[in-house]
Amino acid sequence: MYRIKTFNKISPVGLSRFDPERYTVSDSETNEDGILVRSAKLLDYSLPESLLAIARAGVGVNNIPIDRCSEAGIAVFSTPGANANAVKELVLCAMLMGSRDVDGAIRWVRSQVDAGVDVTTVVEKGKSAYAGPELYKKTLGVIGLGAIGALVANIALSLGMDVYGYDPYLSVDAALRLDRHIHVVKDINELYKRADYVTIHIHFTDKTKHMIDAKAIAAMKRGVRFINLARGEIVNDDAMLAALDTGWVAAYITDFPTNRLVQAPHVVAMPHLGASTPESEQNCAVMAVDELTDYLDNGNIRNSVNLPNVSMERSGAMRMCIIHRNVPAMLANITALLSKDGVNVENMSNKSRGDYAYTLVDLGTLVESDIIEDVKRLTNVIRVRVIE
Repeated sequence: MYRIKTFNKISPVGLSRFDPERYTVSDSETNEDGILVRSAKLLDYSLPESLLAIARAGVGVNNIPIDRCSEAGIAVFSTPGANANAVKELVLCAMLMGSRDVDGAIRWVRSQVDAGVDVTTVVEKGKSAYAGPELYKKTLGVIGLGAIGALVANIALSLGMDVYGYDPYLSVDAALRLDRHIHVVKDINELYKRADYVTIHIHFTDKTKHMIDAKAIAAMKRGVRFINLARGEIVNDDAMLAALDTGWVAAYITDFPTNRLVQAPHVVAMPHLGASTPESEQNCAVMAVDELTDYLDNGNIRNSVNLPNVSMERSGAMRMCIIHRNVPAMLANITALLSKDGVNVENMSNKSRGDYAYTLVDLGTLVESDIIEDVKRLTNVIRVRVIE
């Protein structure tokens, strides 16, 4: 029986996918085998030795101690694409609000009523202050062409926009999702100099912190409208506020409000609404549960952020799951040890990711515990798990 500890409220649509005969699930589990989390901060959480995996029902994992998990042999999963449609729709809303100052116009109408004015007598005169450009025939720059960015780029074409995309890590699968009319550029400055609107859809890392700084903004067109529904820290607020003051940036629409941003003119700040739809929460929960159970039941890894993706059909009598460092001769050492004991390897799969690697080995027979212990004692092996 696997024990799953939940943090935050997880959609019951996802939780219902746990087999009650194999899993106990609650927010009070101890010595848990798995964790399901949304936004709760686990950075200082004491990870129990029993913990095998953490599944984040969402994309960003900056609330999870990735390095500690990797060193402990704990797989960390996210759910890329599960909330993509929800974010895509909010990007469209953001572009419109940035263009037409819908937020300011609504507040003005309410202020007239609050002041005792018959609003019907002033709307024609007052509306001119909130005029703005159409999206049609404007240019959109999309930074990051993953699950969300690709959807945004494609739908912008249907609005009659010209679309430029930039992603130095564009995968083959992501490229195939893009409409052929999207201009994919290798130099981000090519996107900056053309785009009337820029929207960013990348992960927050040490490398992307303050990626949008004074230099990046200076490379953009004057009057650009910038949308950040990715992570607040990707944008340098000092640089953005300075550009808003000069009019270099016409509007900044962000899903990550701060007191400074909220009080600044030409900023539309929302309370992290990107994935706040019931459909998105259900999709993320279902995907997270499926990733977690496939790993616990079968050892398969899909959408891990710290370990390579490795999936293999089950065969043989026993499966050995080995997390180890990505160093030479590991496969040779593992197979040599098994063959020395006369163990038949029926199937094997191995992949690496950065400093870490993961090997699945299907064995023809059940092996004694001392053989498993020998594998655990191999130099550079971090964790070994056996599934029968």
